Amino acid sequence: MDLKTPASGEVNRNLYENIAYLKPSDQIKFVICNRQDYEWARMKLDEFSLPGCVTDILFSPSFGQQDATELAEWVLNDRLPVRFQLQLHKLLWKDAPGH
Repeated sequence: MDLKTPASGEVNRNLYENIAYLKPSDQIKFVICNRQDYEWARMKLDEFSLPGCVTDILFSPSFGQQDATELAEWVLNDRLPVRFQLQLHKLLWKDAPGH
């Protein structure tokens, strides 16, 4: 499940009621565009008790917007129960149409 962050411009498309249907084997992904998105995602972790819902919660820096090292440092400093993930499709095919 993707939870769209405020800076994505699509936060109103989130269907929070679907969280109730998640299984431990599911994943939740946040693509982080800036520090405000990061803080918003942290609040959602607590608000919906997401670490207790699924095994994997993924935080990805938005390609070209959020510095990956900076996001990794925030996650480590706050000891968040999340996995750090790069958007490999953006790194590998950044100049390809549709990516």
